[in-house]
Amino acid sequence: MRAHMPQKYCRNLPESELIPQLIAEAQERTREMIAKAPSETRRTVRHPGRRAPTPASEAVDYDDKSLRTLRAEAEHCRNCPLWKNATQTVFGKGTDAAKIFFVGEQPGDQEDLQGEPFVGPAGKLLDRALEQAGIDRSATYVTNAVKHFKFEPRGKRRIHKKPNEQEISACHQWYERELKLVQPDLIVALGATAARAVFGRATAIEVNRGRIIKPAASGQVADVLVTVHPSYLLRVPDEDKDEAFARFVEDLKLAAAYA
Repeated sequence: MRAHMPQKYCRNLPESELIPQLIAEAQERTREMIAKAPSETRRTVRHPGRRAPTPASEAVDYDDKSLRTLRAEAEHCRNCPLWKNATQTVFGKGTDAAKIFFVGEQPGDQEDLQGEPFVGPAGKLLDRALEQAGIDRSATYVTNAVKHFKFEPRGKRRIHKKPNEQEISACHQWYERELKLVQPDLIVALGATAARAVFGRATAIEVNRGRIIKPAASGQVADVLVTVHPSYLLRVPDEDKDEAFARFVEDLKLAAAYA
């Protein structure tokens, strides 16, 4: 502590009152730890050719009965700090018999207020694109990689802020458990954060969009279609909006075959 903070500030830290006692007890604590019998280390056996489980899967053997019970559990999620400022958990919505499973990034302002995914401006754009692609949204399942709205306040507005790796990882168990219950034939990753959640690594959108990616040895459980997030279409220049939207629809038409 002294190496990183001038000593004149140390007296103002509430923790500094504990330091003399900690120093006085240090030798006795050390002797107790040395004398204590070592605990047995838990060993994990890795089988050749088998993919190592994710930390969430490794820690708990989930026995989910339905999307309803899973949604109720997610309402009390405290795995990362995002719940503190969000209005509510925004869980996935759709049928557990869906053949197409859409994954976005996170809820936006309207989603946070209404408690449903893709109901804001980007959601309305997605609805229009799905209609033109010939996909009935009510027959699909729509969710997000992160279930709480991350934002920074600017006056009366709440501006979207991209979730970080820790927040995506903390929320990954919910995505995995939704996927396990729905068991779709196709996963549609909408944007970079969604692709990161689906593949477990950073994935370039432009390089991979416009084609169906078949399951590989990495543990992929369904076909995957990668495309842009509909919010991206809201940000492109006006002169390019029609072309960008048409290309988005063409991507979604690849998913229509699974409907």
